[in-house]
Amino acid sequence: MNARNELKEIFFKTKRLISASEEMGLEPPMLPKGALDFMEKPVSKNPALPSKRSGASEKAAPQIPAPETQTITPAAQQFDSLEDLRAHMGDCRRCDLHNGRKHLVFGEGDPKARLVFVGEGPGFDEDREGRPFVGKSGQLLTRIIEKGMGLTRESVYICNVVKCRPPGNRDPNPDEIRVCLPFLKAQLSIIRPDVICALGRVACQALMGGDFKITRHRGEWRTYEGIPLMPTFHPAYLLRNASAKRPVWDDVKSIMGKLGLEVK
Repeated sequence: MNARNELKEIFFKTKRLISASEEMGLEPPMLPKGALDFMEKPVSKNPALPSKRSGASEKAAPQIPAPETQTITPAAQQFDSLEDLRAHMGDCRRCDLHNGRKHLVFGEGDPKARLVFVGEGPGFDEDREGRPFVGKSGQLLTRIIEKGMGLTRESVYICNVVKCRPPGNRDPNPDEIRVCLPFLKAQLSIIRPDVICALGRVACQALMGGDFKITRHRGEWRTYEGIPLMPTFHPAYLLRNASAKRPVWDDVKSIMGKLGLEVK
C-alpha cells in the first residue's frame, strides 16, 4: 500500500470512529478541519501520480497546517440527569452482550449519593431482576452498607462497568468495556459523589488503567477525575475467601472516615 492509500485508510477508520462516538452520544475526537474536509472527498480508485523527469528537482512537501483546537465536552455533560442518560441508552445494542441478556442493568440508588459502588457487571440474578448486586454477593454488599456502615442501599448508588451480563458470568472483554465505559463515566460525572468504591479487579482497571493490581494496591486511596477512589475486593471474592473480609472491613472503615461517618 502506497503512502497516499495508507493515509486514506487511516482517515476512513477515523471517520468510522467518529460515527461510533456519535452513536454513543460522545463528542468526536479532536481533528483538524482539513482532515474532516478530506474525508468528505470522493476516493479515486486509480489516483494519478505526478510524473518524474530525470534530473528534475522535486518540489518541497507542502506544510500541513496545525490542527484547529476543538473543545471536547465530556460525555456526561450532555445529560442533565441519570434519567436522561438511561433514556439515551435505550434498548442498547452497541455490543454483543445484548444478545443474551434479559435486562439491561443500569444502576440504582440516590442520584445525589455521596458514595458510589462500582462492580464489573451483572450476574444471573441481576440479569433476571434488572437490578445491580441482588444475588449472594449483592446481599453481602448490602450487609456491609447497612450493618457495617450504618447506611441504606437507597442512600448510596450502585452500578457496574458493563450493563449487560457477560455469558457464564465471565469477565467482560476489552471491547465490551470500551463500548460501555463512557456510560459509567457519565453516571459518575452526573452524580459527582464524594467517594467511589471500586469493587474488584475489572472495575479498578476500567477506572484506573489496565496495569492496576488489586491484590497489590487494594486499600490504597486513588483519585478518579478528582474524586477519592478506594479499590477493594469484590464481594464475590469474599464469599470464596473468608480471610479477605478483614482487609475489606479496613477499607470500608477508611471510606467511612473519608465521609465523616462514625466507625463503631
